[in-house]
Amino acid sequence: MLAWLLGAVALLGLVGGAPAWAQQPCLKLVFNRYCLGGDVNLLSQQLPPSLRQEDGERVALVYFEGAERVYVLAWRARIYKVQRRYRVASQLRFDELYRLLRDKYGEGEDHSQFPSHARTPGRKQVAIRRGEGFASHVWTEPDGWHLELSWTREMGLSLAYVADELDRQQRAATQSGY
Repeated sequence: MLAWLLGAVALLGLVGGAPAWAQQPCLKLVFNRYCLGGDVNLLSQQLPPSLRQEDGERVALVYFEGAERVYVLAWRARIYKVQRRYRVASQLRFDELYRLLRDKYGEGEDHSQFPSHARTPGRKQVAIRRGEGFASHVWTEPDGWHLELSWTREMGLSLAYVADELDRQQRAATQSGY
């Protein structure tokens, strides 16, 4: 039975029926669909995006999943970030996502920044909406990636998975003016 299953998987790979993530190495399979560290062109072929934008060696794919959006960012054809933007941004939703992530990955690190007067959840929410502060929690994984739960004025509530080395390389290229 196992031999038959392995043969079927191999055959799927030969005829192109396997999902994009099954045909390449992944640092992390994100949202059961996107291969962090994988090939953005292969993903785009097998799962056509709603929008595609290219700028030199950078590619951004946008997928609409119900009321939410998923952004897949790549540099030199390798996916370095997958970010889901949630339609509903509230303290309740942020806390719910935080609890789920804390249960799976541990405490993580709080990188939130708020003005001194924003001590209560309500005042923090007002500070976020005014652009005076943001909520951010980061979990670093030993496999070369991290995830960020954030709530900002610009992006609203989002969850991002980031390939550390690819992100470092693309940031260095940006800072060098390339």
